Amino acid sequence: MGERSDTSRGLAIGDLVARTGVREATLRMWEQRHGFPSPTRLASGHRRYREADVELVARVLRERAAGLSLGAAIERVRGGAGDAEPSIFAGLRRRRPDLQPVVLGKPVLLALSRAIEDESCAQAERPLLFGAFQRERFYRQSQRRWRYLARTAELAVVFADFPRTKLPARGPAELPIDRADPLTREWAVVCEAPGHAACLAALELPGPAPRGDSTRAFEVIWSVEPDVVRTATELCLGLVRRSSRALADRLSPEGSLPFAAPPSAPQRRLAAAITARTLGSIG
Repeated sequence: MGERSDTSRGLAIGDLVARTGVREATLRMWEQRHGFPSPTRLASGHRRYREADVELVARVLRERAAGLSLGAAIERVRGGAGDAEPSIFAGLRRRRPDLQPVVLGKPVLLALSRAIEDESCAQAERPLLFGAFQRERFYRQSQRRWRYLARTAELAVVFADFPRTKLPARGPAELPIDRADPLTREWAVVCEAPGHAACLAALELPGPAPRGDSTRAFEVIWSVEPDVVRTATELCLGLVRRSSRALADRLSPEGSLPFAAPPSAPQRRLAAAITARTLGSIG
């Protein structure tokens, strides 16, 4: 296997192999045939990779697992690096066609959202936390709860049809969405932290004017699979960069995320805990 390096000079190919699980020969083949990843070269000729290349290679692997050819997966990752998906729900469906939505009414969806929020509050340390609320008035109904959730978050952001961007010292950043944006029909909760991952994305179904909130219905995806949650986090970070330069400047310029995938056993327990909270609140 190729040499390792101290990461202050960039990652050697052996480091990238260790971090991604992709063999050295495979990485060299990708570079030769597709120009990806694109390392710099030391005077000795040895390759050096960026920290962000770890996540880019991981994204290619996820696109391949979703059924894309190698060339298409690389082009999607390379071409989408600067383009934000306008929809969290549709972005998840495109990147993970294996995910099957279920249809839920608003009362059950609210209970599931609260369960994810409560488990994240109880377990996640310094999380990246995102919420999509459609309308400002919906967020205001949950504002006190989200201010509490944001107290221990590394980053907390909410999207709704706010009149302007607000970056309060306490509480989530409030980022406006245009009435023509797909997000105006979406509901989302995404939480990712070291050792913790949970997300929910929902699309409101069209229909006649509802007779109260209880008649509203949504197609819903929710997951505690680390790869799914990481995809949802990437989609939300893309929306942050599109919406607020000031907030984007606080993020890693490379767009890389440092969290390792949570082990499977705790994630299974998290799924059970969220389910129990949901059933308990609607029972």
